[in-house]
Order: sequence, then structure tokens, then C-alpha cells
Amino acid sequence: MRETHLIISTAPQSPEVYDDDPGSEDVDRRCFVVDGEGHGIRIDKVLAQTIHGFSRSYLQQLLECADVSVNDSVVRKPSYKLKIGDRVVIALRATEQSKAFVPEPMPLDIVFEDDDLLVLNKPAGLVVHPAPGNWTGTLLNGLLAHKPCFAEVPRAGIVHRLDKDTSGLMVVAKHRGAMDALVAAIAAREVERQYLAIAKGVWQLGSGPYSVRGPIGRDPANRLRMAVVDLARHAGKEAKTDVTCLAQSVSGLLVHCRLHTGRTHQIRVHMASIHLPLVADSVYGGPKGGAIGRQALHATRLSFQHPFTGLPMQFVSTPPADFQAELALMGLRYNEAMLPYRG
Repeated sequence: MRETHLIISTAPQSPEVYDDDPGSEDVDRRCFVVDGEGHGIRIDKVLAQTIHGFSRSYLQQLLECADVSVNDSVVRKPSYKLKIGDRVVIALRATEQSKAFVPEPMPLDIVFEDDDLLVLNKPAGLVVHPAPGNWTGTLLNGLLAHKPCFAEVPRAGIVHRLDKDTSGLMVVAKHRGAMDALVAAIAAREVERQYLAIAKGVWQLGSGPYSVRGPIGRDPANRLRMAVVDLARHAGKEAKTDVTCLAQSVSGLLVHCRLHTGRTHQIRVHMASIHLPLVADSVYGGPKGGAIGRQALHATRLSFQHPFTGLPMQFVSTPPADFQAELALMGLRYNEAMLPYRG
């Protein structure tokens, strides 16, 4: 089946049809008439290709809520096939999700920026992408305010994430070509991501890197967290983390973690699975911190090849004050020269 291109004409708004009652919620009513190759196409696909700036899932919700009509008759089924000449009206009602993708000026700790990409230090406590409970005040909102180009890239160019309470380095694409290249590099494991973590326990796994291998999926006993799972019984994906002990005291240890895969909560889950939970990580059994109030995890090194210049890019981020204060309380010392994997 050949690719379909929709040919539509936008109808002018008519006050008699589109004006809302006084005092009602804000509604943006849009109308279009299907023409040419739009004939026989599912209405959810037509809406997704015609009404820009809204997700397909959001538009499908409007169908379910009777906010879409064809020739003055309400249509609820996403599979409804349109015909040439059909007049479609959709009421775009403001929701928390639809209001999330707006610029919000905020300080960004930018360590590198050119025409293609940006590398920044994310502080602990900053959510990367809007989601239920955090529709505003996210890194995405800050990027949209930083440069107009981020509005032209899916997810404002965000190609990988850090948990809300994890600090450290991230790379963000400034245009679609850079985004596609970085996503491909991450999938090919050509982007090196290294972390520092403070854990509770005694290291008994040798002097070199210890490889933790364990598939990660939703915890069958608690769907709000992740766990190492048996793939024969539960859904999950293979995961591998190399862990090296950098320093140890009677109170705990400082470890270096190198990701080979990028699963949700991977380091936190893998460290808990070897009975070395991260300090202040209550979700995965970590003890309360003395100076740090969030999981003691920091993305300290980021290395990759620039997608257009081909130059090797390497960035190192010093752990923030709360992380260093916890190290001091636990009698642990750290300096950048301790980091392995300098390639």
C-alpha cells in the first residue's frame, strides 16, 4: 500500500456553530474538510496528521469523550473511515498534558553547546520530561525557553533521561538530524555513561569491575518499582552494569558504575540485587542518608563522538555538594583521577 498524503482544506470558523457558552471552559474548535487521498483513512490517523501539537493518544481521548463530529454527528470510534467531503469538527479542550509543553525560563547548567547539541548538568530534584504529577517545571520546559529550536524537535531533543533525584550529565539534540544520530548511537552503545554512587555494605567482589547481569522489568510484587526478573515468568529486558569499588570505609563505599544498557532504575536495581543498596534510596532498600536526602547517584562522565564533526566528546561532572557532604560523613574520599574507563 502506497504512502497516503492527506489533502484537506480548513474551513472558516462560524460564530453560530463554534462560539462557546459564557463561562464555559476554554475550547479551541477546529474544522476541516477531507479531500483527495483522505478518503477511506481512519479518523484517528487523519486527526494526528492534521491537528499539530497534540499527541495521538490525546486526540483519541477526545474521540472517546464525544468531542469530535463528522457532518454534525458525533464519532467516537478511532477506526471510523472518512470520506471525501466529510466536514470534521474537533473541540480541543485544555488538559494538564496539553498545557505541559510550554517554555518556562529556568537556570540551566550548560557545559557545552553548539549548533547541533547541548550538554548540561541536571540538578537533583529536576524532572526531565512532563508526566502525571509533574506537568510543569521540567527540563523540557526549560529547554523550550532556552532556544526556539527545541520546539521543533520531538521531546525537545531529549534522547535519554535521568531520574528526578539523580544528578549529572545529559546530552540534548538541537535538531532532528542530531536527535536521530544520538538515538542511534545510544542504541549501538556508542555513548559512554558513567556514574558515581554511594552504597551501604561491604565490598567483597574483587578489585576490578564486577559485572552485574540481570534482566530488569516491573517488580511483580510492586508495580511502582523495578526488579531483576526471571524472563521465563515475567516481562523484562536484559541489563548489564559494571561496578567498581573506588573507596570503602566502615560506613559504606563509593562505587563507579558503567552502563552497558539503559533500563529504568538500572543502577539502583542492580546495586540492590547484590545487597549494596544506594544510600537514601528508600525505594530499593537503601538506608537514610546523613547529609543527602535523595538516592546517592550522580552521572559523572559522558563520552560520545560528535554526530557531525566526528570529534570525540568527553565531559566530567564533579559530584554536587550534598553528595560530597555524604562522602565526608562516611569517611570516603574521591577525586577525578580515581575514575576508570577513560577511553
